[in-house]
Amino acid sequence: MQHSNLPPLTWLRAFEASARHLCFTRAAARLHLTQFVVSQHVRSLEAKLGHLSVRRREET
Repeated sequence: MQHSNLPPLTWLRAFEASARHLCFTRAAARLHLTQFVVSQHVRSLEAKLGHLSVRRREET
């Protein structure tokens, strides 16, 4: 089995935490990362998978 095709575990953790908390900011706090890093991990995962998996909304 080739592991190079698998996404990094950090990307999957960021996605899971974001989905569980429904918020990148809360996911970031839980993971002890910045919101920007969590968002970038999720974007990278989406790019690797080839589709958007998270619906984003603008903060007001």
